[in-house]
Amino acid sequence: MTRSSQGGGHAPAPLSEVERAFPPMPEDRATRLNLLDWLLPLFDTALGENADAAALALQERGPICLRVNTARIAVPAAQELLAEEGVQTRANPLAEAALTVIEGARRIRNSAAFADGYVELQDASSQAVVAALPQGGRVLDYCAGGGGKALALAMDPLREITAHDIDPRRMSDLPLRADRAGVAISLVNTEEAAAGAPYDSVLCDAPCSGSGAWRRAAEGKWTLTPERLTELTAIQDQILDTAAGLTARDGVLAYATCSLFREENEARVEAFLARNPEWKVARMDRYDVTPDGDGFFSTQLTRE
Repeated sequence: MTRSSQGGGHAPAPLSEVERAFPPMPEDRATRLNLLDWLLPLFDTALGENADAAALALQERGPICLRVNTARIAVPAAQELLAEEGVQTRANPLAEAALTVIEGARRIRNSAAFADGYVELQDASSQAVVAALPQGGRVLDYCAGGGGKALALAMDPLREITAHDIDPRRMSDLPLRADRAGVAISLVNTEEAAAGAPYDSVLCDAPCSGSGAWRRAAEGKWTLTPERLTELTAIQDQILDTAAGLTARDGVLAYATCSLFREENEARVEAFLARNPEWKVARMDRYDVTPDGDGFFSTQLTRE
């Protein structure tokens, strides 16, 4: 009830005309898209007419995605196991092993499906990058970080997986995660990675602006500077050149970023091909920022 038995009012006072008037949409595009001015041309160059939609999507909450460890369990069986513990999921169209969590996200880490290595948290676009790689062979995850892609690669029993990162501390949890998943992954330092070459496939998920995943780390859009972006592109060039030397003559060099920017993606591939004319693009993919996954870029390079 909104009024007492004595007739006194308990409901809030009606809104005034001023309070009912919604503020107009900001006319300034950078304000409307919640971006720094210098980022607008980067979005426009990379995404064209889809630039505004991507920037607005980065203001929304990102999906929580799982990767089913298909080396141990089928996707429908994993969904049933999760549902028994109150985690409801739907199939994600970006990758066959990907699921989007629609209910019970907070129960994932305490679930038996997670504890027993049947599922891992991993963005679906990231999964799609791995799923597109050739099957089998000796594979080097050159910028392994926490090891999510190495674990996804290891679902193929015909692959021999080696993980490397310039900072080995980033891979500290990988042995435990690999044991939980029931897969074998060799961790190596830079010298050991070189000694083990050549590899049939080398995956470089390079350090980048992270612009395709800013909805998960919003501070990235405010801390990135033009100078830092230039530093990142130089690092990306160096990684590609080094990784090319580790790739077998008939192997695949895969380059990926979670960036939307052409400067970190197509431009880096073009620069690499200009320095190494014996290489060519075998495949190139862009993944938009959507309710299914983050923004990602990947390309596969082979020698002529």
